[in-house]
Amino acid sequence: MDFTFTEEQQAAVEAARAVFSGVAPDSVPSPALTPGAVADDFDRALWRKLADSDLLSLTIGTEHGGAGLDPIALCLVLRESAKVLARVPLLESGAAALTLQRGATDELRAEVLPRIGSGALVVTVAAQGRTGHEPADLAVEAHQEGTEWVLDGVQTGVPWAGTADRILLPAHTPDGHAVLALVPRVHPGLTLADQISTSGEPQAEIRLDSVRISARETITDPTAWDALRNVLTTGTCALALGLGERVLAMTSDYTSKREQFGFPVATFQAVACQAADRFIDLRAMEATLWQAAWRITTEADGPLPLAGDVAVAKIWASEGVRRVVQTAQHLHGGFGADTDYPLHRYHAWAKQLELSLGPAAAHEESLGELLAAHPLG
Repeated sequence: MDFTFTEEQQAAVEAARAVFSGVAPDSVPSPALTPGAVADDFDRALWRKLADSDLLSLTIGTEHGGAGLDPIALCLVLRESAKVLARVPLLESGAAALTLQRGATDELRAEVLPRIGSGALVVTVAAQGRTGHEPADLAVEAHQEGTEWVLDGVQTGVPWAGTADRILLPAHTPDGHAVLALVPRVHPGLTLADQISTSGEPQAEIRLDSVRISARETITDPTAWDALRNVLTTGTCALALGLGERVLAMTSDYTSKREQFGFPVATFQAVACQAADRFIDLRAMEATLWQAAWRITTEADGPLPLAGDVAVAKIWASEGVRRVVQTAQHLHGGFGADTDYPLHRYHAWAKQLELSLGPAAAHEESLGELLAAHPLG
């Protein structure tokens, strides 16, 4: 396997760094310590810059004005976005675009993909299910009536649902297959209830009561939902990696300047060992992320099914990002809890990412089941 990034992928990273270079993570007007403390909408000005830099069309085919790149390129850009806590639905939009590119009808692709790439159409994804602790496709029922699909159910914790134009959501059919529906935010039978994430960002609970969607606005390929979920998962791991890298850099900078007893605290053995442990976490997060993203992109075989590599990436990302921010808070001392300093925002985002990925113990159990079903050797 070759994890060397292509010229196109590296160019996407450079473009992302240029766009995000002017973004300050502490520019939020109020600290996200209470519900609703963060702005109700995402950063529209930054969204326009991303569109102008062709970063919203990374995963869209060239026939629709995109770059035709893969999930690895999306993860590389997401990694950069997390370093500045970019408040944009880049993960959801990129994953939805890739899914629509691969599975939507020609008519729907021609209608929505150029608009997604230009930033004119904002698409988010519902992936948490009814409670956040169950398969998302089981939270909504779908049955076909003539040329339409009828949807009933609830999806919770949908990011940016209150301001997105369309919501790509999974549902299950009477025979147990998963379908994806691209539902307009304003649509008969669809209601939204405001929710606030752990990081203070706006989310929504979506209720669908006999919502009718045309067949052309659905993806019935039974593998589409699993593919979308894998891209969302690796993208979230990429966000965790970028955030962790930035937090460790902040910690290194602070401890190298903060002095006690006439010496920088970074030279103290206890501080150095903790920083080294977190660096090891980040390298493990990076290696497992790219392994999972590479297998998603290439569909290559491995000692375990793809779900195994995805589970390992989730374990390291959820545990690693938590340890990185906790160590950062500890090594910053009281300064780390100062809401005038951006570290508290990184801590809130890290907790939200950890919750989104789910507990490591659950992924270890899944990994154990895979190992039992596919013995190594």
